[in-house]
Amino acid sequence: MAGVLKAPGAFAITPHKVSVCVLVQIYASPSQISIPFPFSSVSQHNRLGLYLLALTKSCDDILEPKLEQLISQLREIGGLLDHWLTDHLTSRLSSLSSPDDLFNFFNDMRGVLGGPDSGVMEDDQVILDPNSNLGMFLRRCILAFNLLTFEGICHLLTNIGIYCKEAISSCSSYELRRLDDSGNDLESLSEYENMDLNLVFKKINEEMEARKRATERVSFHLHLPKELSTLVEDIEVFADPKSEHNDKGRESSSYSSSGDLLRDVDLNGGVFLRTNWQIQGYLMEQADAIEKDGSSFTLNAFELTLRQLQKLAPELHRVHFLRYLNSLYHDDYFSALENLHRYFDYSAGTEGFDFVPPAGCNSFGRYEIALLCLGMMHFHFGHPKQALEVLTEAVRVSQQHSNDTCLAYTLAAICNLLSEIGFSTTSGILGSPFSPMTSVGTSLSVQQQLFVLLKGSLKRAESLKLKQLVAANHLAMAKFNLTHVQRPLLSFGPKTSMKLRTCPVTVCKELRLGYHLISEFCCEGSTMTTDGAFSTAWLKNLQKPVGSLVLSQDNSSRDNSNPFLFCTQPSSIPGSVLQLVGSSYLHRATAWEIYGSAPLARVNALVYATCVADASSSSDAALVHVKLIQHLAVFKGYEEAFSALKIAEEKFLSVSKSRILILKLQLLHERALHRGHLKLAQQVCDELGVLASSVTAVDMELKIEASLRHARTLLAAKQFSQAAAVAHSLFCMCYKFNLQVESATVLLLLAEIHLKSGNAVVGLPHALASLSYCQSFNLDLLRASATLTLAELWLSLGSNHTKTALTLIHGAFPMILGHGGLELCARAYIAEAKCYLSDPSFSVSDNPEVVLDPLRQASDELHVLEYHELAAEGFYLMAIVFDKLGQLEKREEAAASFKNHIMALENPQDGEDPLSNA
Repeated sequence: MAGVLKAPGAFAITPHKVSVCVLVQIYASPSQISIPFPFSSVSQHNRLGLYLLALTKSCDDILEPKLEQLISQLREIGGLLDHWLTDHLTSRLSSLSSPDDLFNFFNDMRGVLGGPDSGVMEDDQVILDPNSNLGMFLRRCILAFNLLTFEGICHLLTNIGIYCKEAISSCSSYELRRLDDSGNDLESLSEYENMDLNLVFKKINEEMEARKRATERVSFHLHLPKELSTLVEDIEVFADPKSEHNDKGRESSSYSSSGDLLRDVDLNGGVFLRTNWQIQGYLMEQADAIEKDGSSFTLNAFELTLRQLQKLAPELHRVHFLRYLNSLYHDDYFSALENLHRYFDYSAGTEGFDFVPPAGCNSFGRYEIALLCLGMMHFHFGHPKQALEVLTEAVRVSQQHSNDTCLAYTLAAICNLLSEIGFSTTSGILGSPFSPMTSVGTSLSVQQQLFVLLKGSLKRAESLKLKQLVAANHLAMAKFNLTHVQRPLLSFGPKTSMKLRTCPVTVCKELRLGYHLISEFCCEGSTMTTDGAFSTAWLKNLQKPVGSLVLSQDNSSRDNSNPFLFCTQPSSIPGSVLQLVGSSYLHRATAWEIYGSAPLARVNALVYATCVADASSSSDAALVHVKLIQHLAVFKGYEEAFSALKIAEEKFLSVSKSRILILKLQLLHERALHRGHLKLAQQVCDELGVLASSVTAVDMELKIEASLRHARTLLAAKQFSQAAAVAHSLFCMCYKFNLQVESATVLLLLAEIHLKSGNAVVGLPHALASLSYCQSFNLDLLRASATLTLAELWLSLGSNHTKTALTLIHGAFPMILGHGGLELCARAYIAEAKCYLSDPSFSVSDNPEVVLDPLRQASDELHVLEYHELAAEGFYLMAIVFDKLGQLEKREEAAASFKNHIMALENPQDGEDPLSNA
């Protein structure tokens, strides 16, 4: 909702644009053949061209760079020519001392442009295409200059003088000599402004009053630059103390020769105030920044800024929308609801522009967009039922108003709501006459309704050519196919044989289709400001290090004096497109985690963190850090995981429900169980449970995680009946909301509970049921873990089932050793050793290394995890083997290690863990 269409605004000529014109004239000099002077190679020429392309695209930015900033950028990309470029630029600007000089300058600009009447050209002559980006920029500058009155030209001359004077302090001594003349010409330039302009101002005021009476509204202007200077740090406005008593007079006499641009000329500051269009762009950038990282904004400070801006410009209604976003991402429900209502009450969803509704337009404004925003707000605050009701109403209004675009986005929002929130039924909500599910009825399950909605939303987005929405729908389809088995919608008729399994090929296909957006992205229906905004970011990146630092504490800028630094800058791809591309990598990482390929999951997470982390939202960036830290904990141990966690905590605020805080609690719980700190483990479980919302079907993932860990804590405390009751209740909840992947994990937990309680016969059905789920959803690593548990169950039934257990373990070994973590591998090694020792036909003395090798490997991996209980079991088996071999010294060493682990398990250290203060 942060994107705003550019309103048709005036293009005003400023000293910065004159400087860009000078550089364009250097780049495409009409009198030069082949490579223009002073360029010595094609690469130097192209480097300046890329820089000019970025400058022209960012010419409508809110704050134009000063001359000293422009010179600094030229030094970054100019290489060996930086001194010549800066000298030529400053000398050319200082030579503009009269209106005739300006007229001759822009007349020379016409010769830079090519055209049908440009005469015979050489094959290698540099001619600027009038329809190119640089050509369009020059044409706009020439047109804006031709529209200036004589007084406007005088103002421009004065502004150029001030513009050059500001750069004196940062210029070299050679440049200072060039600028001396411009400082002496200020008095002569001010003579043009001191002429009697009363007749001109009177005429302009009459025109403005007539326009106001005709339109009954006046375009937004920056009336009070002195007050505005306290609002936004990005807009550097300096007020002249001597002119405080003339503020009122200046407001009445200010004018713009090119539309609604107002300038407040100050000899000390050189201020060029911005248009309504540019202020709207600033608000749009702030909205993007809030949605990307809302925690970086201070609630009260930014709210004060917006209130003051609203006081200065009451007609700028988009300020209400910024206040809504600020409250939304700071979890202030009542303030967010109030500002959202105000925004649509005042603007009817027209984004704060001087909107003139087309002929035949209804009088409701954009009511359907207001409903869409309201529904998403309820979804954000965890009100699923209200959100679904409001979004269904938005579908009805969109259909009545024939707003196909809003309808497509509303359907996508409903799909996102149904996939993220657990609904056992939607009857009574999706059954209205205007419901998108009316055509298929509401007797379908929630998952079937979700599948139909996803298909419909994708088809509608493709027909409307909404490229980004198409990509988002492909990602949603991939997520659906990852965790749901597609069943036939009809429950009657002849039933053909079918395989009720997910299809990884379909998931990969949907992910690839979403990724193709990066090669074919386009603006959805109209021109957006993404191109210019990205060019502004490109210029700012000249002072930033290249690439992303993954889990690194050193965020300082590196030496960026390399003139070829711009070659490694990204291409002009909108940030929203990069976020979708990043989401595809996150979905790939999640898919490989579910399928059980840890290396591929880690690779996709690293690609995301390296390539698109700068354009990602804070939640997605936190998620990829969580995945990488979890990988460290599983494969490298807790010491490295907690070291990486400290770095992540410095980057992301550990606020309530943040992913980093949840990860911290998960790691603390796992380490506490392994060390035998059951009290700490139970405390962490309680904190996890508190983080989850009390509303039914909200925060389902967090609720399942808390219940699983509570059951595992009870199992570690040997309270088997209570652990089984918690696990059984959790399975019923997963079955109610059709969370089948989670059901496989819960069934496996039930099997482990019955295994450790001595009821192996009762645990066998649960392990087999978990295996069935794993086969249906291609959960290969979980399937290997379930196979290992099944083997342990068979082994606990007696030595007669040793061969069966050993066969199961050996069948699961390739997956476990290739993709399993330290704990799973250690369990498999110990289970294999127990199978050999339980087999009556196996002789330890004949082949002792078959048992000792896996036990040694298990002890090494469990030492890294500090898993005392399982390590004690491993050393116990090693002591038995050494005893049978007659190696008494090694037996005593194994027995001593066994004793140490048992004592550490029974008497955990009660010292306060500095990381437990979550």
